[in-house]
Amino acid sequence: MKFLFLLMLSVISVAAFSQETELDRRNGFKDIKLASPIDSIKGATFKKDFKHDGHAVKLYVIEHPDYSAIGEVQVNQIEAKTYKGLIYQLTVRTEKDTRLMKGMESALGKPVYNVRDESYNWAGEKLGLKFRSYSKTQLELEYTSNVVIQMMREDKKQKIKDIANDF
Repeated sequence: MKFLFLLMLSVISVAAFSQETELDRRNGFKDIKLASPIDSIKGATFKKDFKHDGHAVKLYVIEHPDYSAIGEVQVNQIEAKTYKGLIYQLTVRTEKDTRLMKGMESALGKPVYNVRDESYNWAGEKLGLKFRSYSKTQLELEYTSNVVIQMMREDKKQKIKDIANDF
């Protein structure tokens, strides 16, 4: 009897922890999926090369009618940062509208408020989402792929190992 109880408890806990969050299921904004190749995104235009934590990354601006609004809320700008051609960060700037936060809470659940940078945060296994004020008239949604960030960390560790082995 005790064995059966422990077995049921372990099955329930595994099921609870293995549930995919809504944020992970969506994995991005509309059909722009994080950790996907940038060349698969409609309207992506290269803007510039830059360094992020020692890695060579690229910045793209995305302009396409499919991404011009979230419901009735106007989207002002979408930027994608890529590492090795994969999107690791997606920034969506919109006009200020209280319905946006209500819609996000309805779809993704209650966020965690971060006092330090005055942002609301949702976290999943594959990605995180930060929602904050960008200016007096704009809001910013910043999606970050944990998968690609981990790839960047592994590449950095490998570079250090390569240097150490070269002595």
